[in-house]
Amino acid sequence: MAQPQRTRSRIKIYFDILSSVKEEGNAKPTRVLYRSNLSYDRLTRYLDELVTKGLLAEVRSEDSRYYTITEKGSEFLLEVKKAEAFLKGFGLSL
Repeated sequence: MAQPQRTRSRIKIYFDILSSVKEEGNAKPTRVLYRSNLSYDRLTRYLDELVTKGLLAEVRSEDSRYYTITEKGSEFLLEVKKAEAFLKGFGLSL
């Protein structure tokens, strides 16, 4: 019997978005959308939250916008990786 599909936690979604922005450097929303596997509506909501929390910075130019990760966002990624390693040691996951 197949395992039921688990939904990602909010922390895991934040982690996926921040990771994709960090890997891209200056990430346009469409690239983040594909890499984080979210609908457009959910992505925009999460991007707004991450900007408000200071984990991402939104940069707008005349005809486009993109996101960059902040120092606080990089620290968040590091701490989540540590937490995942800790939980994995007990057979758990985020």
